[in-house]
Amino acid sequence: MGFLNSIWNYCNCIPTRSWELFENTTNQFYEDFNTTVDLMSMEAETIERLTDTREPKISKEFKASRIYQSFTTIAAAGKEDLPESSTLYSMQRQQRRRAQNVTTKPVIMHKRTASSDMLSRNISIILENLLKSYEQSQLPTHGQGVPTIVRTNILIRSMGPVSELDMEYSMDCYFRQYWRDKRLSFQGPIKSLSLSIKMLDKIWRPDTYFFNGKHSHIHTLTVPNKLLRLDQDGGILYSMRLTIKATCPMELKNFPMDHQSCPLIIGSYGYTRGQLVYEWKGADDAVSFVPGMTLNQFDLISMRSRNLTYTRREGEFSVLHVAFNLKRHTGYFLIQVYVPCILIVVLSWVSFWIHREATSDRVGLCVTAVLTLSTISLDSRTDLPKVKYATALDWFLLMSFLYCIATLLEFAGVHYFTKVGSGEIPAMSEDEWEDIDDEAIADIEIDHITHDHDLPTSIHESNESLASEYPQSLTGGFRKRNVMICPIYNDPTHVFQAPSSHASTMERTTQTEPPIISKTKQMWLCFIGDDKFRKQRERDAASQKGSHDWQ
Repeated sequence: MGFLNSIWNYCNCIPTRSWELFENTTNQFYEDFNTTVDLMSMEAETIERLTDTREPKISKEFKASRIYQSFTTIAAAGKEDLPESSTLYSMQRQQRRRAQNVTTKPVIMHKRTASSDMLSRNISIILENLLKSYEQSQLPTHGQGVPTIVRTNILIRSMGPVSELDMEYSMDCYFRQYWRDKRLSFQGPIKSLSLSIKMLDKIWRPDTYFFNGKHSHIHTLTVPNKLLRLDQDGGILYSMRLTIKATCPMELKNFPMDHQSCPLIIGSYGYTRGQLVYEWKGADDAVSFVPGMTLNQFDLISMRSRNLTYTRREGEFSVLHVAFNLKRHTGYFLIQVYVPCILIVVLSWVSFWIHREATSDRVGLCVTAVLTLSTISLDSRTDLPKVKYATALDWFLLMSFLYCIATLLEFAGVHYFTKVGSGEIPAMSEDEWEDIDDEAIADIEIDHITHDHDLPTSIHESNESLASEYPQSLTGGFRKRNVMICPIYNDPTHVFQAPSSHASTMERTTQTEPPIISKTKQMWLCFIGDDKFRKQRERDAASQKGSHDWQ
């Protein structure tokens, strides 16, 4: 009793307010404790219900059925030690796993879902706060008096083909742009946010385009290949996968041993240099390639990137310029064009060792060589533009043509100069021959009369018989005017005959010998068809034939 009285006296000394606070705290503790006990009992009942192996109360009718017998067989087998490979053992193991998952899985899933929901809710709140007073049409540095700087780099995945016909090239690349917009800076545990591409329609972005682009496009399978990332300090990364097709002015005078420089020019479409400035991000690796990338017809020798200022009517614009220096492979053209043409020209020279009488063989060989070269020339020009100058390949094919044609002309000259005048040319009809000028006939008759005075009487009689036949033989000594034929120059008697030993002194004094013309000049006059030279040769040939008949 003394102990209880001391406790009572102590409690009376406690202030009323503190006592009420202690009483409320104690009541709250008992309520939480009872709630926890109830939850633990409910959980224990649930586990016991799921893992209960006692047999339920069954009626007699159900015991007599086949279903009950099958259940009792499985229950009896479960009490024994079953092998791990049996079906019953696997069924029991699955039941135990399900009972364990029922108690543990919901708690874990609830924790993950709650954290992810909270994170997504926080990101949405951050973006909503950032875009409340955001003006999309204004530059990030609007009103600050300095231009916005956009840094760019390119990673090229593949390059080609390079078309000489259209003078263009294509490449597949990752095009990245970096800029800072302080209006989008935020504070939080997250350093960077990966945003949906729909945010691009709500924030400012540079109006970048390719000055020399033709048919560039963004890849959209399976979704648009774009990436947008926002940092805490307002830094923005905008990356996309592009296929760029751009023009490439080419100089093809040295084709196919040429070097080409294909440019790519990047800049803003509407912002001048005072508003937007482009820079390469990283001077050394601003433009890089995927390891192992190769081109079909070219070798990439080097590339040069630089910052330039492009002046247009609207003002000065900041642009980025990169030039890809390419060197063409000559292996294809060496195998397909150069080696076949050289072999064809050498083959046409085989006609020099064929007998000159085999006319059809030599002509057929040369003509076939020319036609083959024509086919190769046309095929090599299909992939080239119609430029106003000749390429190195054109000059090579032209020289091959000249070699083959010279071979054919050589045979024609040999055939002509060895057969004309040797009797191998067939005689023509009488009405195709040319009439001899009266002056030529008179000169020939004077020569015969002069010779008759110096000859014996027997020779005069034979000369009279020859005189009756002379016009006919004279008629066969001349060709038509439109036929360009000269005598053989290997026979010196066909050029200009020497003075005859039978000529009289009067003949030597009255007749003036024609001037001696060089053989080269005679061939040239014969080739151009000089009419005066042809008539003179006809007179000389007629007089020479008349003297032979007289002898």
